[in-house]
Amino acid sequence: MTEKGRGKGGKGGALTVDEKYSQWKSLVPILYDWLANHNLVWPSLSCRWGPLLEQATYKNRQRLYLSEQTDGSVPNTLVIANVEVVKPRVAAAEHISQFNEEARSPFVKKFKTIIHPGEVNRIRELPQNSNIVATHTDSPDVLIWDVENQPSRHAILGAHSSRPDLILTGHQENAEFALAMCSCEPLVLSGGKDKLVVLWSIHDHISTLATEPGGAKSTSSGSNTKFASKSADKTNGNADSPSVGARGIYKGHDDTVEDVQFCPTSAQQFCSVGDDSCLILWDARTGINPASKVEKAHDADLHCVDWNPHDENLILTGSADNSVHMFDRRNLTINGVGSPVHKFQGHDASVLCVQWSPHNRSIFGSAAEDGLLNIWDYEKAGNMKTETGNRIPDYPAGLFFRHAGHRDKVVDFHWNSIDPWTIVSVSDDCSSSAGGGTLQIWRIIDLLYRPEDEVLAELDKFRSHVTTCPS
Repeated sequence: MTEKGRGKGGKGGALTVDEKYSQWKSLVPILYDWLANHNLVWPSLSCRWGPLLEQATYKNRQRLYLSEQTDGSVPNTLVIANVEVVKPRVAAAEHISQFNEEARSPFVKKFKTIIHPGEVNRIRELPQNSNIVATHTDSPDVLIWDVENQPSRHAILGAHSSRPDLILTGHQENAEFALAMCSCEPLVLSGGKDKLVVLWSIHDHISTLATEPGGAKSTSSGSNTKFASKSADKTNGNADSPSVGARGIYKGHDDTVEDVQFCPTSAQQFCSVGDDSCLILWDARTGINPASKVEKAHDADLHCVDWNPHDENLILTGSADNSVHMFDRRNLTINGVGSPVHKFQGHDASVLCVQWSPHNRSIFGSAAEDGLLNIWDYEKAGNMKTETGNRIPDYPAGLFFRHAGHRDKVVDFHWNSIDPWTIVSVSDDCSSSAGGGTLQIWRIIDLLYRPEDEVLAELDKFRSHVTTCPS
């Protein structure tokens, strides 16, 4: 079952979503170093950080990619925004505690709008050049956009769709959610309702800016490539967009492929999960058949997967059974033998998104339909006990932090690779936010994740200010 067909799961426990939110809001000044809340006009199904634009003393300016899922009164759009990311220990506590969940944050400014041919279900940036992004919509094709060179459009009723820079073909049915870009080479990976995993190379369609007349290299890190062929007219739909056929088509799933991911150290190895409850590892060097397959990775549909960028043996999966599993690929075989090395139980509804931290090998996040975004540390999964040796009651093993700032399902989030511990997340909470959903950018206070001895030493310096009464 795809995300738009996923109903809300049961809300177990004593607190309702609103009660959890109220409790969370009262703790915001204690838990966060910075929090920006942005009420959206239209819901966004995906959010991704783009390149760093400018560095200043107290904040950085950075690109952010979002979508606008409209009701049809205006076109769906791919939004490029500029975000002012406040640096650690800069935001005042009173600013953090007095945010207005019904307002639009001054830190988020729309920069450019691209009219998208259909809903934007997924956005993924090219690691070699984060100005180039891929999008999924309700079609078999993957669309590739050079967002920096696309013109900004007014999303008015009847406006033609912007023209993608490339269209990737190869799926036989709609491919809506499973989408990934390779960190090693300009490769794109996708999965769809046709049960296929499809691989493309866009290497031949990008060139170096320095080779073009009048071209100037961008000051942004990793953004020195662009598409080799451009057209001045991008307003007449997709008819004239160049297309690229598949480099490889892989068959092994028995139902819709919901998510895909590349191995962080190899362009030839990747994995996929689907509604058949399977986790499949692929190796393009050995052919189009699965390299290994876990037939029953979860007890329900699998919605998401991520591969640890610091340890290529560890893979996360999230499922409609409300759990996150961590697999060690060294334990997996071609016959599907292999059990998760950890099971993380901290959600009351389907897990929609999992992602490893780009900075810490044992830290990852999971977002779910229960409105929670949990941060986990798998190294602490077996060490959640009291001083007497008893397990802490009702405390999920490995749970490190719980972000409860969204009042409905958290459909996507993304760690900021430039600014450690900073996360952007989006939720579909139209009814409770008096708008089209919520975008939040937040950073956990560093006292929660720094080494304990460092934190205690710092707090000890301020002990006299806390314990000494005024004369």
